[in-house]
Amino acid sequence: MASLSIGLHHLNPFNQFKKPLSDFHLPFIYLHFLLGLVSLSPLRLVDETSSQDFAATYQPKTDLLKALAVFAAAATGLQQLTIPGLQPIRQDLAMALLFGIGYAGIIFEESLAFNKSGVGLLMAVSLWIVRSIGAPSTEIAVSELTHASAEVSEIVFFLLGAMTIVEIVDAHQGFKLVTDNITTRKPKTLLWVVGFVTFFLSSILDNLTSTIVMVSLLRKLVPHQNTAANSGGAWTPIGDVTTTMLWIHGQISTLPTMKGLLVPSVVSLAIPLALMSLTSEVNGKEQESPNVLASERMAPRGQLVFSVGFGALIFVPVFKALTGLPPYMGMLLGLGVLWIVTDAIHYGESERQKLKVPQALSRIDTQGVLFFLGILLSVSSLEAAGILRELANYLDAHIPNVELVATAIGLVSAIIDNVPLVAAAMGMYDLTSFPQDSEFWQLVAYCAGTGGSLLVIGSAAGVAYMGMEKVDFFWYFRKVSGFAFAGYAAGIAAYIAVHNLNVSLPTTLAEIPFLSGS
Repeated sequence: MASLSIGLHHLNPFNQFKKPLSDFHLPFIYLHFLLGLVSLSPLRLVDETSSQDFAATYQPKTDLLKALAVFAAAATGLQQLTIPGLQPIRQDLAMALLFGIGYAGIIFEESLAFNKSGVGLLMAVSLWIVRSIGAPSTEIAVSELTHASAEVSEIVFFLLGAMTIVEIVDAHQGFKLVTDNITTRKPKTLLWVVGFVTFFLSSILDNLTSTIVMVSLLRKLVPHQNTAANSGGAWTPIGDVTTTMLWIHGQISTLPTMKGLLVPSVVSLAIPLALMSLTSEVNGKEQESPNVLASERMAPRGQLVFSVGFGALIFVPVFKALTGLPPYMGMLLGLGVLWIVTDAIHYGESERQKLKVPQALSRIDTQGVLFFLGILLSVSSLEAAGILRELANYLDAHIPNVELVATAIGLVSAIIDNVPLVAAAMGMYDLTSFPQDSEFWQLVAYCAGTGGSLLVIGSAAGVAYMGMEKVDFFWYFRKVSGFAFAGYAAGIAAYIAVHNLNVSLPTTLAEIPFLSGS
C-alpha cells in the first residue's frame, strides 16, 4: 500500500506546518531542517538579525552527561548479561527489552536527536551480542549470524542494485516517458492514478522496487505512496517476498493465488483511496508542476537507458525462474548490463560523468540502506533466539481460528518483519495440516503482505520510502495508518466473502478457454 503514503506526503508538503509551533514539540533546528534550511551550524539556520536572538538563548547540549548516561546504561546491561550460564529466560527478556528500546529510539528519532540508522545498527549488534552470550556455544551463535547475514545481504544487495538502476534512469530523465503521459495534476485524480499504477507495477516487480520507482516518479509529478505496493505485491507469487517464500515452498501456486487474492488486494487499495479522497489534503487546488517537467529535458539516449533499466527490473523474476538463483543476482546482472551500456554510450563525454554509474552510486541513500540492514539483523537475532517461534506458538494456542491467526500475523508484521513471521508459520504448519492453496495459506500471504503497511517500518517498501522521503514514524501513523487498517480489514472481509461464495474461476491454465482450445 505504498502509493497512499507517498502521494499524501507529496500532495501537500507544508500541510503539517499549519499547526502552531507548540504542537510539534520539535527542536528549532529540526523545523528548519524540514524546510530545507539545515546547515552545519545551527546559527546559520536563521537570518543575521534573528541569529543574534538565537545565540542569546541557545544552550549547548550536555554532551558529556549524555555520553556518561549511555555508557552507564551499557555497562549496567553488560554486567547483567555477562553472568556465566545466562539462562534462556533472561536472554529472551534481555533481547525483548533491547529490541523495545531500539524500536522506541527509531520511533522517537526526532525528539531524541539520534539518527535511526545509528540506532538500528547499535540495536542489531547489541542483540547479537546477547544472543552469542546466551547461545549454547559461540560456534552456534556464529553459525546463526552467518546464516542471517547471508539472507540479509541478499536483500541489501537487491536494494542497492534497484536504487542504483532507478537513479541512473532518473539521471537520464527517463521517467519523463511516464510522467509526460500522466497529464492530470489534480490531487484526487493523481492519487487514484498513482495508486493503481503502483498496484499493478508491484504485481510484476517486487514491492521494494515498485516503491523506489514510484517515489522517483512522484518527485517529477508533484512539487514537493507505500500501501499500493504492498497490496499489489500480495496477489502474485513474485510480487512480495512472503508470497514468493510460500510459492517456492509449495504452500501456494500461481493461478489459485491470483484468483483468491486479486479481489481482496484491490479492495484493500480501493477503500483507503476512497477514504483519503474525502480528506482536505487531496481536495486542494491543482498542482502547478508542468513548468518543472517542461524545463527538464531527457538526456541523450535517455529512452535507451529507460528501456534497458526498466527491462532489467522486470527481468529479475524471469532470471530467478530460469536459473533458480536468488533475485539479487538478477538485479546485479541488470545493473552490470546497464553499467556497461552507459559507459559505452557516454564514452569520451567527460561533461556527462554524472550520468554514469559511479556518480549514481554516490547519490543513492546509503543511510537508508544501513537502517534497513540494522532492522533486518535485529529481527534475525530474535528469530535465532526462538522468540518469534514462541510468539507463533502462542498465537496458535490462544487463537484457534485460522482466519484470526492469519490476521494476527498481519498485525504483528506491522511491527516485526513479515519474513520471519511467515517462516515461523511455515514451520508450525506443514502441508498435511493445511494443503496447498488452502484458505489459511492464502490468508497468510495476504495478511503478511499487506499488514506491513499499518506502520511505516512494517515492510521493506515502507522502510525504503521512509529513508528516501525522510518521513518520520508519527507522520505516517497520523496520516496513513488509519486508512491502511481500513483497507487491511476490508480486504480480509472481501476474501472471506469471495471464499464463501465459491465462485468458479479458472485455477489452471487448461481451464482457461482461449488457452485450452475449447
